[in-house]
Amino acid sequence: MQQPSQPRSPRSNRERTEATRHALLEAARALFVSKGYGDTSTPEVSVAAGTTRGALYHHFVDKRDLFRHVLQREAEAVRSDIVAAAPAGLGAYEALIAGSEAYLQAMAVPGRTRLLLLEGPAVLGLAETAAIDESNAAETLHAGLSAAIGGGDDVSIDALSKLLSAAFDRAALEIDAGGDPEVIKAAMLWLLQRALGKGGDKTARKRK
Repeated sequence: MQQPSQPRSPRSNRERTEATRHALLEAARALFVSKGYGDTSTPEVSVAAGTTRGALYHHFVDKRDLFRHVLQREAEAVRSDIVAAAPAGLGAYEALIAGSEAYLQAMAVPGRTRLLLLEGPAVLGLAETAAIDESNAAETLHAGLSAAIGGGDDVSIDALSKLLSAAFDRAALEIDAGGDPEVIKAAMLWLLQRALGKGGDKTARKRK
């Protein structure tokens, strides 16, 4: 005799809270990308998320705070892709090259360049967006350069990391504007190899 199916357990308060937060972040991201921060309202976000403004303000202080959390999530996703591309056991130089390619690939996700490199500085200011970057992609670049260069050179890792990070951001913007991703990636890897004192472009060709 077939046993009657057991009723599903109701979701816990924590699960419902996380689901609401996720829906708000997803809705906000889509609207910030399609309309821009200035033309997006919190009522629109609430409607798109299928929840209330009260729920939105339960999770986020205001629209700016919501935007900051959207950017934080995007930055963490980029970092996660970089880390995944350079697993333990990979040589320092190879890991840096792999992570660099992963950054450009991660930034190609639709809307991500606009959020992190255009809207972010305009809304949050350079200092706050830089802090978000420095705890994510920029941190991985700094660690990769430190491992690849070591302590033998006179160059400042901090300064080199900041300059190369700016170059990578510019490359992401060029790709987002319609530039050839392979050409821009090859140029960035060439620049990185020269910065590390590596000759030729064997690695760039090998990893295509």
